[in-house]
Formats: sequence, C-alpha cells, structure tokens
Amino acid sequence: MSEIHFMVEESSEGGYVARAVGVDIVTEADDMPSLHAQVRDAVHCHFDEGKLPGLIRLHITREEVLAA
Repeated sequence: MSEIHFMVEESSEGGYVARAVGVDIVTEADDMPSLHAQVRDAVHCHFDEGKLPGLIRLHITREEVLAA
C-alpha cells in the first residue's frame, strides 16, 4: 500500500476523530498537531515493518451551520 487515507471530523465533545478508509483504524485527539502524532502512531501499530504506507492523507471535514 503506497498511501492511506483518513476522514477527519470534529468531535461533538471537542477535538478530532480520524477514521481510515478501507482499513480498521480509528484514533482521536484534542488538537491537530496531536492528531497528526496519533494517526502516525496508529498506522505504525497497524502495519508490519516493511508494509507501512509511504503517505498518510487526511481529508478534514468541518460542518458549519448558518442562520438563514
């Protein structure tokens, strides 16, 4: 696998939740720098040495609500 994709959403409790696409990895953190570290750690824990993806892509979604 050359790269892995994560969908990142803001958590209702605060912080962020990242879910990998097509791989069973989920992690969360309070801020974006911590999330980067958590995602890297989760990827390294999930894959065996030599099987690590070369890139980690984060697709960050954010919902905003506006009054009409």
